[in-house]
Amino acid sequence: MSAAPPASFGGCSSAPDVLGSGTLSDMLHLRILSPADMTDEALQILDEEPGVSGLAVLRGAAIRPVGDVIHADIAREVANDVVEKLRATRLHHHGTIEIEPVHAWLSRDGLDAELRSPGSSADTVVWAEVAQRSYEDVELNWTYLSFMTMATLLAGIAIIIDSQILTIGAMVLGPEFGAIAALGVALVKHRYVLLGAAVRTLIVGFTVAIAATTVAGLTARVFGWVTLADVTGPRPDTAFIYAPDKWSFVVAIIAAAAGVLSLTSSKLGGLSGVFISVTTVPAAGNVAVGLAFGAWDEVSGSTQQLLLNIFGMALAGWATLAVQQKVWSRVSVRRARALDRRRRML
Repeated sequence: MSAAPPASFGGCSSAPDVLGSGTLSDMLHLRILSPADMTDEALQILDEEPGVSGLAVLRGAAIRPVGDVIHADIAREVANDVVEKLRATRLHHHGTIEIEPVHAWLSRDGLDAELRSPGSSADTVVWAEVAQRSYEDVELNWTYLSFMTMATLLAGIAIIIDSQILTIGAMVLGPEFGAIAALGVALVKHRYVLLGAAVRTLIVGFTVAIAATTVAGLTARVFGWVTLADVTGPRPDTAFIYAPDKWSFVVAIIAAAAGVLSLTSSKLGGLSGVFISVTTVPAAGNVAVGLAFGAWDEVSGSTQQLLLNIFGMALAGWATLAVQQKVWSRVSVRRARALDRRRRML
């Protein structure tokens, strides 16, 4: 008699050699460097959390700070609650809390911890992870300015030769989405330093890129490589760049919502579609080309397109993150009540 097919656990077969296995979307690993006098409190928080499947402490192993090293495996769904409880002890002011994805795991306890945790791991927003990435994305550095300038230069060339392929290339190359998404994170989490940094990075980045592309356009004009007719003549494949309408705003809203979901979810894959949907960099390139040739209608239309896209993306990013925060705050409340009932029963 043939055996029945095994049930599925953690996205894998429940055969004995893979029982309780999973992928990076399911589990996270915490490594904590804790001063000795704060270790017991941190261990209590972790030990009382049903979503923690593995817990270990190395007493006296930490040199800076002088103290202990704690390792814990936790379900992604409970990461925010655990981190907030650890932050409430001010441990991060005296030590370190590190969060790492577990790329693959084999653990029945890990599977049980995940099943005990409400919600879906793919839907969970780990706010500490999102905030750190946002701060990285708004850093105004040479690399950011270089990519922004090269993307805008490529967009300028695409406009002159009316090339959709180059326009898409410029969209993908542009690094501005991270800073735009950071605007939503800053507004939702009330991090006004991050908000100021994101605004500065966007303004300086687009200003430098447009200025560099304008200079390049003036140079091409002097050498006769480009004429006014190339800029103001019919451009059927790139006319949308300087002709904003209601659909420009709708596309920006949808693309930004998808982009934020890709950044906050454990399942990536939507960012490429975002980059080639919104015409921020092509609009900046057209502003520069218009400035170089005095094509003020082009400058005006493209500026409107640029501002419309940035506003729509920032609005959608904020709304998406606000909904996610609202949903998971309710899950956290239900979890807290369940834990209280569990403690009373014990």
